[in-house]
Amino acid sequence: MARVKKNDIVMAMGGVDSGKTGKVLFVDKSKGRVAVEGLHLVKKTLRKSQDNPQGRIVEKEASVFAARLMLYCPQCKTGVRINRVMEGDKRVRKCRSCRHAFEG
Repeated sequence: MARVKKNDIVMAMGGVDSGKTGKVLFVDKSKGRVAVEGLHLVKKTLRKSQDNPQGRIVEKEASVFAARLMLYCPQCKTGVRINRVMEGDKRVRKCRSCRHAFEG
């Protein structure tokens, strides 16, 4: 689960949203699920309240299984597999094809 972190840009590799990219909102390591901005939108109804006197339906991001996502490389312009290599005393994630380093 260390391959995808919060605020990474990822690409969906399967399902209805295949090929779409978005920023990671949160990672649930125990369930192996990730919420991505703009992917897997579900409709949720809000009850009537003072803020919403009519009530309404909103769209929000639901979590996606982490195996369906790949890190998006800006140089390769696609979802890529990564290597984790040591640079000095720090472990860095790098694209396997173009060796682009992902910060964070």
